Amino acid sequence: MDVPPLAGKIAALSLSALPVSYALNHVSALSHPLWVALMSALILGLLFVAVYSLSHGEISYDPLYAVFAVFAFTSVVDLIIALQEDGYVVGFMDFYTKEGEPYLRTAHGVFICYWDGTVHYLLYLAMAGAICRRKRYRNFGLYWLGSFGMSILVFLTGNILGKYSSEIRPAFFLTIPYLLVPCWAGVRVFSQPRAPTCCTANTVQEEQRKGLLQRPADLALVIYLILAGFFTLFRGLMLMYMFYVLPFCGLAAYALTFPGCSWLPDWALVFAGAIGQAQFSHMGASMHLRTPFTYRVPEDTWGCFFVCNLLYALGPHLLAYRCLQWPAFFHQPPPSGPIALHKKQH
Repeated sequence: MDVPPLAGKIAALSLSALPVSYALNHVSALSHPLWVALMSALILGLLFVAVYSLSHGEISYDPLYAVFAVFAFTSVVDLIIALQEDGYVVGFMDFYTKEGEPYLRTAHGVFICYWDGTVHYLLYLAMAGAICRRKRYRNFGLYWLGSFGMSILVFLTGNILGKYSSEIRPAFFLTIPYLLVPCWAGVRVFSQPRAPTCCTANTVQEEQRKGLLQRPADLALVIYLILAGFFTLFRGLMLMYMFYVLPFCGLAAYALTFPGCSWLPDWALVFAGAIGQAQFSHMGASMHLRTPFTYRVPEDTWGCFFVCNLLYALGPHLLAYRCLQWPAFFHQPPPSGPIALHKKQH
C-alpha cells in the first residue's frame, strides 16, 4: 500500500487553529454557550469557504478534499484541547470545554481528542495529498471510516446517556454534520475501485485449495479471533464491542476458513480502525488521573492490563495487513466447467 505525500497546503491551513483558538479564548462574549455554538459554526463555515477558494480544482476532482481539510482543522483543535486538559498548554480552549462540550474534559474525552489530533490528522493530510496527486486513498479512507465511526458513536452515547447528559450545550448539535458527513464520505470511499492486484487465476486456485492447517498464519488469526471473542464476552459491559466486534470476529474466522469471502479485506480495515481508536481511548482513560479511583486500573495490574489490551488492538491490524498483502484467498473463485472451457477455447 503506497503512502501518498502529505498535503502541505492543508497542514498550513490547519495550523491556523492555534491563533484562532487563542484569540477566541480571550473574547468575553464566548462565556455563553449559545455564542460558543454560533462562533464555532461561523468559523467552520469561513474555513470551508477558504478551502473552496484556494483548492477549487481538488474539490472538483473529489469533494472529500474539502471534508478532509475542515476535519484537519478540527483535529488540531482537538489536540489543543487534549494538551490543555493535561496541563501542557494554557489559555487556548477553556471557553469551549466549559461552555461548548464539557464531556471533552473527562479522561475518555481527552483521549478521543489525542487520537483525533494525531492519527486522524495524519490520515486527513495523507488522503488530501493523494487527491492532490490524483492517487488512490481507498485503504486509508476505510481505516479512517472505522476509527471515526467508533469515536463519534462513543462520543454521542457518552454525552446523551452519561453523567454529562444534563449539561448538553448548543455546541453539541454541531456533531450532527460530524455524523452525516462521514456517512456520505463512507459511501464515496466504498464506491472507489479497489487497487489492482497481481493475483492470477492459477494463484487464486492454488491458494484456495489449501486447508486452514496448511495456512499457519491464518490458523493463528482464527485462534486470535476466537480468543478475542471470549475476551469481548468477558468485557461485555462495553456494549459497542458486543454489538459490532463480537459478530465481526465470528464472520472473520469464517472468511479465513472458507475461500472467496471478498468482503473481508475492506471490513478488516474498517474494524482495525475502529478497534484501534477504541482501545487507545479505553487504555488511556483507564489509567488517567481524571478517571474516578474506583474505575481506574490499579497500578499493580498495569502490565497485565496493557499487554492484554494491546494484543486485542494489534490482532485486527495484523488481519488487515494479511488481507492486503495476500488477497488471493479472498478473491471470488474463477469460473469452472463448460463456461471456463468455452472462454479458454476463445
